Amino acid sequence: MCPPAWAQDGNGQEGAEQKESAPEQSPPTDNTAARPIISDEDFEKAIPPLEGNLESIEEWEAEQERLEQEAVRRSGAMTVRVQGADERDEAARAASLPMLDDMGEPIPLDASLDQPLTPLSEFDLEPVDAKALGEDTDLDRQLRYDWRIDGLDGLQGTVSESDVRSRFRGISALDDGDGSSATGTQLSSRLTADRQLLADILSAAGHFDAEVDPAIELPAPGQEGRANAILTVRPGPQYAFGTIAFDAPPVVPENLISRNFPLKPGDPILAEDVLAAEAAIAVRLPRNGYPFAEVGQRDILLDEETRTGDYTLPITPGPRSRFGDVIPQGDPVFDPEHIYVLARFRKGDLYDAAKLDDLRDALVATGLFSVVAVEPTKTGRDAGDDTEFADLVVRQSRGPQRSISLSGGYSTGQGLRAEGSWTHRNLFPPEGALILSGVAGTQEQGLGATFRRSNAGRRDRTVELALSALHSNYDAYNAYTGRLAGRISYDSTPIWQKKLTYSYGFELLASSEKSYVFARQARERQTYYIAALPGQVGFDTTNDLLDPVRGFRVNLKLSPEYSGGGQNLIYGRGMVEGSAYRSFGSFVLAGRVRVGSIIGAEREELAPSRRYYAGGGGSVRGFGYQELGPKDPDNNPVGGRSLVEGAVEARYRFGDYGVVAFVDAGQVYESSMPGFNDIRFGAGIGGRFYTNFGPVRLDVATPLARKPGESRVAVYVSIGQAF
Repeated sequence: MCPPAWAQDGNGQEGAEQKESAPEQSPPTDNTAARPIISDEDFEKAIPPLEGNLESIEEWEAEQERLEQEAVRRSGAMTVRVQGADERDEAARAASLPMLDDMGEPIPLDASLDQPLTPLSEFDLEPVDAKALGEDTDLDRQLRYDWRIDGLDGLQGTVSESDVRSRFRGISALDDGDGSSATGTQLSSRLTADRQLLADILSAAGHFDAEVDPAIELPAPGQEGRANAILTVRPGPQYAFGTIAFDAPPVVPENLISRNFPLKPGDPILAEDVLAAEAAIAVRLPRNGYPFAEVGQRDILLDEETRTGDYTLPITPGPRSRFGDVIPQGDPVFDPEHIYVLARFRKGDLYDAAKLDDLRDALVATGLFSVVAVEPTKTGRDAGDDTEFADLVVRQSRGPQRSISLSGGYSTGQGLRAEGSWTHRNLFPPEGALILSGVAGTQEQGLGATFRRSNAGRRDRTVELALSALHSNYDAYNAYTGRLAGRISYDSTPIWQKKLTYSYGFELLASSEKSYVFARQARERQTYYIAALPGQVGFDTTNDLLDPVRGFRVNLKLSPEYSGGGQNLIYGRGMVEGSAYRSFGSFVLAGRVRVGSIIGAEREELAPSRRYYAGGGGSVRGFGYQELGPKDPDNNPVGGRSLVEGAVEARYRFGDYGVVAFVDAGQVYESSMPGFNDIRFGAGIGGRFYTNFGPVRLDVATPLARKPGESRVAVYVSIGQAF
């Protein structure tokens, strides 16, 4: 046996020099016998006694043949068979070979073999053409093939045959080839790759003794047919955990590692379970005060006799830490004080990686950064209770501070409507935004300015102050309105959806409105001065703000108001609304109910813009905007003091598209309590195109039991679901 490369002499020169320098030994010149080194008696004593009888030559040869076959099998050597050949063919071929005893005298060697080798530069380097040599190379033929795996029915353990086949088929070279035409060499290469793949899959399933033998069955020479690529499996037993140990210093609490490691002795050794368990440790330690924890490389010592593996995982937890100071770096947008306003933890709290991730998300949600990263860093400063402070390095890169937005829509009765705004998101740091907005439509035009401070003094609290001028020209009224309003809110956004929301504030309005006055039987313009204290509370369990598929929402609004001008009034406006969603795969059933009431004033005493109306895309589809309810002699709506609405939608989504069928219902009443009579219905269908920011909807509806003057078809285009 040739020694390994690292044990051989470099190039043989040293040995050559020693051979040249050694003197040549002369043969002995006499026949004197050499004196023995030891006596025959001592030699016999030195030989160890033989235990038992020696095996026969036949037994020895049989054992050697078995060992050779085992070595070939373990090496994964490819077996190539010819379809239709059997053992008699092989025996006949062997009988035709000359036996050693019949070979006669040795063949004399050619004398040219003693000549020096031809220099390399004089070789003919033209490639050899196998066809020109007349060779019939089966592995060079174009073949179509079938493949199969034999032996998986012998699997015993927690991983089924179907699991192995499914995983194999997903990344198999043989399966990817789809049995298409390939040379035998290509087929052999695919089979060799898949042999290793199958062995790896079985090993990952705990079958570490699994053996996979590849074989190819070729069509007989000159015959058409498909080759067979075969992988024969001997899966062996599934190994289980023997012992599970952690090479780690003590942590607090002392069972922190073991209680978060889901595997236990006796469980099968499955690669995906081991990786998931180690990932759980890597996550749980930073969530429990160890921000610098490191999980090392596992060691599994297998025992072939017991079919178990002793598992050891080295862990370096690092120092147990508490949140320390915030250290801004880069181009700071926020100072440390405001960053701690966004954080859901205080300095000195035990470190929790989930709260750090939450802070990072909150910083990103402000929209003021192009890049922001938050990382803990060791300080060595004592924080008491065997802990130390971990400061937070906040690397900031200032993003664009200004933005422009445009939106638009169309609905029957409300016409075209386009809105635009310019925003400086941090004109009054921190997070003090100035928003200039405008609306232009066939029936609404207006301008507005809003100051908004997000995260004002506490996380998710918004303070707004708005000033606007608006002209509204609807069938119900024509109004010129100036508005000053303030609001403090805790609202949901597309990024942060909350279960509980609330808002409260004030409104001051001056509005000149023209509408039909029944006492005078004419349309007249009146001026109203209104002060209101609106408040709202909501509860939301849905999964998405713009496109919910499960859960429910409930929202309550109350607004005590004072109206001056022609007469002084104090009244109250209230509304409750609920919606629910249920998913059945790609099918979603949704429903909505809304009820509103105004108490403390008659309808004619209320400003037309403060009354309730129904009809339109966000109300009862199939009718025009504000079309339902009491009418004046010209068949224009005049509004009412109460309303009731309901809707049911069946939504079906396929890919980025969806279709909707719906029925809406509602009515407005002159009384302060809804009468639930004379309910009007509308029905229709719609289409949805789903985008990253929500669905774009197009609805077409018609009123049921249509009355004269009502449109046959109403169309609505907007962003987001109808409810």
